[in-house]
Amino acid sequence: MKKLVLRTLVAATVIVTSGCATILSEDTHKINVSTSNGQKIDVNVDGATQQAPGVITLKKENADKILVTDAEGCTSETQLNKEIEPTFWVNILSGGVFGSSTDMGSKKMWKYQDSVTISCN
Repeated sequence: MKKLVLRTLVAATVIVTSGCATILSEDTHKINVSTSNGQKIDVNVDGATQQAPGVITLKKENADKILVTDAEGCTSETQLNKEIEPTFWVNILSGGVFGSSTDMGSKKMWKYQDSVTISCN
């Protein structure tokens, strides 16, 4: 009986002190980046160069990001706006302060748009 109570207490503590977004999402967000004319280009974000069209990976942060390219004929900068993960709002309702503060601290409460198109001539 003591083991069951102890296991239940440990499980409840983990659930109460963990945020939904922290458990259910990753440290990174994947975005599908395309170009308006299908041209292959290199884009730089967070100091890393990745290729588009394709899926790029961003580190989640409490900050907007900018995709930068020096490809001729393409828009040089494309804004990526941070958004709050929907799981964060559910966590506020179910987990309250403990879960939501965990999500904020881990920065997993943030996401970016799922796709973006870079304008190229």
